Amino acid sequence: YAAVATGFALAVTLPRAGNLAGGGFMVIHLAGGKKTIALDYREMAPMASERSMFLDKKGDADKQLSRYSALSSGVPGTVAGLVHAQANYGTLTLKEVIQPAIMLARDGFPVNVDLSNSLASRFERLSKNSASKSYFFKENGEFYQPGEFFVQTHLANTLERISKDGVSGFYEGHTAQLIVDEMRRLGGLISEDDLKNYRVVTREPVCGIFHKNTICAMPPPSSGGVHLIQMLNILEGWDLKSLGHNSAAYIHRLTEVMRRAYADRSAYLGDPDFYSVPIDQIVHKEYADSLRSGISLVKATASTDIQPGLGIDPETLILNSGHGDKESSETTHFSTWDRWGNVVSNTTTLNFSYGNGISIPGAGFLMNNEMDDFSAKPGTPNAFGLLGGAANAVEPYKRPLSSMTPAIVFDEKGLPLLVTGSPGGSTIITTVLQTILNVLVFEMGIAEASSVPRIHHQWFPDKLLFESGVSPDTLSILSDMGHDISDVDYVIGATQSIQRGSNGTILGAPDPRRPGAGAVPQ
Repeated sequence: YAAVATGFALAVTLPRAGNLAGGGFMVIHLAGGKKTIALDYREMAPMASERSMFLDKKGDADKQLSRYSALSSGVPGTVAGLVHAQANYGTLTLKEVIQPAIMLARDGFPVNVDLSNSLASRFERLSKNSASKSYFFKENGEFYQPGEFFVQTHLANTLERISKDGVSGFYEGHTAQLIVDEMRRLGGLISEDDLKNYRVVTREPVCGIFHKNTICAMPPPSSGGVHLIQMLNILEGWDLKSLGHNSAAYIHRLTEVMRRAYADRSAYLGDPDFYSVPIDQIVHKEYADSLRSGISLVKATASTDIQPGLGIDPETLILNSGHGDKESSETTHFSTWDRWGNVVSNTTTLNFSYGNGISIPGAGFLMNNEMDDFSAKPGTPNAFGLLGGAANAVEPYKRPLSSMTPAIVFDEKGLPLLVTGSPGGSTIITTVLQTILNVLVFEMGIAEASSVPRIHHQWFPDKLLFESGVSPDTLSILSDMGHDISDVDYVIGATQSIQRGSNGTILGAPDPRRPGAGAVPQ
């Protein structure tokens, strides 16, 4: 129940990413049955969606439509996902779990420095929508200052309806009508039937073995789990520890592996209810061996020389499934671990910080702009520079591809060892990868594993990004090897992780990159 309560509370206290009208993924380990499941509550494209909806008259992708208009909103999944998790795996009632969030919204909470700065920085975009302006700024237009109370009465009322009626308190009745009315007014596509037809999907997590540890993560429509396992498979063929953490030799290998995984992501990943994702082939150890054999250990590969590696035409994997009968860095992640060994890794998002900036009048919440995570046009990058093709094209009731990577690591006995995940758009997968390597290979405690500098490469653009703290000598060597290196003026990821120590102690570590993050013991 802690995970569900946290999800609803973040919808109140973290409006830029916590949400009621977004979506996400949850990986759950149930200690009693020694079972691990994956809950997919990702947004879905409305029924009226069609493949060319984000193209202009010239046939080019229109970023304004896919990112900032009402058309950019997919059918929300968050409420359905949280309620489903509580109903099937929780021990308290939904009313008990939501009550703290209702109180935070109705009574208000003190604004911290992070929220004050975040709202002020988005004033221009949020103030373009009258409902958003009224929700997030004072009546006279002034910003909320640190220490002032932030009250959200409309959001409290929406939460009350969910508390009373469950899923139907959001997807039907008054709240649903408010959403549909605003979509009609602004030219969005979400209808009453779209909301009624939303479904949470329980999927099998994608799992792999790395140095005798089992890693389980989210399967498609997340690309995270598949490529996390793929990259670990390739890296397992080298003695990484002997190279030294963040040495040039280590970072070179990481970069080349990331480059190849993201090339595969562009071609083969999509919603498995619409597209036959070749998961088994991508995560096969022999495929990893073949990719590793093509990596030079002394010279960078140009991304233009790398293509998706399976040698199959992605178009042949498209399913004829009709209408589905079967990420800005401002995503948020949290992990929970209870005294009985039940573990939850949950990542949720609106996509951009504050989604598309459009709030629902009378309901108190922002809409997502997750439709931008579809491939508006093959070969045209989305907001995070990620490329995609037919596998991730817009289709009615399809779920857009995501990089969110909630993950759980198990020891040789099958007991949870580490739970982690991160926000960060396209950097999420590589952030989770490096956190797991820091623990399993370099034997770091979770606080150190969460704080050391990270790197990122995603095939295109062909740049090796690095955080402050990587040795200048290392960077010079990497440059001489042919890497186009570039420091970042932002942080790469922000993990929220829990680790079981050698003596059985459960240790939580918030990433120091994100203000306001914390670890709270039971």
